[in-house]
Amino acid sequence: MIRTKKYLTVVALALGVITVQTASGRDAENPFFKRYATPFEVPPFDLIKVEHFKPAILKGIKDQQAEIDAIASNGSAPDFFNTVEAMEKSGQLLGRVTTVFYNLNSANTNDAIQKLARELSPLLSAHGDNIILNEKLFARVKHVWTNKDRAKLNPEQQRLLYKTYKSFVRSGANLSETDKEKLRALNSQLSMLSLQFGQNLLAETNNYKLVVDFKKDLAGLPEELILAAEQDANERGFNGKWLFTLQNPSVMPFLQYADNRVLREKIWSAYMMRGNNNNEHDNKNVIKKIINLRTDKAKLLGYNDYAAYALEETMAKNAESAYTLLNRLWTPALEVAKREAADMQSLVNKSGQSFELAPYDWRYYTEKVRKEKFNLDEQELKPYFSLDNVRNGAFTVAQKLYGLTFTEVKDIPVYHKEVKAYEVKEANGKHVGLLYTDFFPRASKRGGAWMTSYRSQRMDNGKRMAPVISIVCNFSKPVGDAPALLTFDEVTTLFHEFGHALHGLLSNVRYESLAGTAVSRDFVELPSQIMENWAAEPDVLKMFAKHYKTGEVISDELIAKIEKSGTFNQGFATVEYLAASLLDMDYHTLTSPLDDVNKFEKAAMNRLGLTSNIIPRYKSTYFNHIFAGGYSAGYYSYIWSGVLDTDAFDVFKRSGNLFNQDKAKLFRSSVLERGGTDDPMNLYKRFKGSEPDIAPLLKKRGLN
Repeated sequence: MIRTKKYLTVVALALGVITVQTASGRDAENPFFKRYATPFEVPPFDLIKVEHFKPAILKGIKDQQAEIDAIASNGSAPDFFNTVEAMEKSGQLLGRVTTVFYNLNSANTNDAIQKLARELSPLLSAHGDNIILNEKLFARVKHVWTNKDRAKLNPEQQRLLYKTYKSFVRSGANLSETDKEKLRALNSQLSMLSLQFGQNLLAETNNYKLVVDFKKDLAGLPEELILAAEQDANERGFNGKWLFTLQNPSVMPFLQYADNRVLREKIWSAYMMRGNNNNEHDNKNVIKKIINLRTDKAKLLGYNDYAAYALEETMAKNAESAYTLLNRLWTPALEVAKREAADMQSLVNKSGQSFELAPYDWRYYTEKVRKEKFNLDEQELKPYFSLDNVRNGAFTVAQKLYGLTFTEVKDIPVYHKEVKAYEVKEANGKHVGLLYTDFFPRASKRGGAWMTSYRSQRMDNGKRMAPVISIVCNFSKPVGDAPALLTFDEVTTLFHEFGHALHGLLSNVRYESLAGTAVSRDFVELPSQIMENWAAEPDVLKMFAKHYKTGEVISDELIAKIEKSGTFNQGFATVEYLAASLLDMDYHTLTSPLDDVNKFEKAAMNRLGLTSNIIPRYKSTYFNHIFAGGYSAGYYSYIWSGVLDTDAFDVFKRSGNLFNQDKAKLFRSSVLERGGTDDPMNLYKRFKGSEPDIAPLLKKRGLN
């Protein structure tokens, strides 16, 4: 997943209610007000305090507003350089501060940061509107756009002009003054509601604790999970007991292995009901407001629904195309999922029990069937997947494909003691960028996995400004003397986020707005998902899958089991994903007000014919991707990019060399380095020579 940078910009300046002093007293100590005197000019996390953010953001707003005013009132005739490029270069301080602030709000937040986020959200929303709805500024941009054919711009400049002009139009620059004021109000409310949704979800996840009093209730659980639960219990004052939470490394293995069905149902219900408990952190009303406001915004801007607005600049172009792909996969996936359910129901019946398979049984019986069909126990694999080895395996793949090296840097500021930093270099030793890794869950970090940046790549006076990239995950922590051990699913997650990181690190464009992952949602997952393919290849597994105790390389027998089980449970995995994707599309193709969230979700799943033992991967009230994560009307992107990544990886496979240097060089130069400098399909065809084929995806998932 990608964490997006908001196009930040502020308001109260025009109203005369913000005053900013530049540099005396405590402001002189604000680390944001001077150039970072750190290795690679990374943020000085050791010096940054919560109280530094607000004055720096307010000053950043004031500075950028002055820059925008100067551009809008420039007496010279508008051209690309004095208007579009000048805008691109504005707001350096604001961008630097908000990047750190919002990244910390996701990865290492606290009450003070969350409170400040709520305070700043309407100001930043208003600032953005002040820029994008500035009539004099838009008149200059429109003049440049209208006269583009005479400007002799290079392709990247043409792309920046196109995206700048479209962003003004899509953000309401052509609206009447009355409608602009309506849009300002909508944007302000939406920014606050998205923030509230995420904060509610974090609170709901952190507030739940399943405390187990008796060891007999731990039957079936792996020893490492029991030790981790005991360790967590002791740290939180539940001595002599075992504590399980709704963090994925705790709840998911509990659902996979716990023999106690009553407790499985209990923790599953808590997980499934996050944000839906009619308490202070309930998200139903938040969702209702978000959807209705998005619908109003889309109509105000001239679109039939929000999906039409959101998808206009994507590869899909419209909701119909997204629905077509999702529905094409739904029927075969559901058929496979029903066969998987029948296999598990058969095991239930054989055991002499009479209950019908429920959602909280699925993962538990999946493990039973996996062992019966393939003689494969996930716990048998984990000792080969120590976190350090898997991370180094991803580094090795990047070295073999692109010649990159990764060297840990220890004397560098980090935002949490668990974070590590690596300098990334070309084979010839040339600096590429810096990579932070942050792998373990904590109460201050939201769930999931994502890539983000603390500095995106750009050119400055002909010099490449190297990016500072971060990948953030929530893997199980080390327990006792053992290192952190990953499931195979977590292995692919690490490779996935590392693929996003490569997209950011290898960017080589002129303008930051077009750099790295600044591409459409349904293209951005190509660089990440293609990396997952290497993680499962036998030759690659032998590079990093080594037993953490003995150093023994994973056996051919175990690799064969992984390969044979490759399409196992893909019916379930595809169905739960598609259900969430279709739910997202249903919300954002609404043209009338949403009334009841639970009823709407239930009706959507009933229309699909979703079986009672599967729920969407994300139910509405904890669907962070679409209500707080930038994937609204875009969750389909993972499967859209899935068509691209399997097709692209097939190019390497058919070449007979997983590390084919010609193909790697072409993928790097056509996709990874180019960011958003061209239409995504053009970039893809530049790599492959033709449009993608869906056949490799169907084969990979066993749906053909």
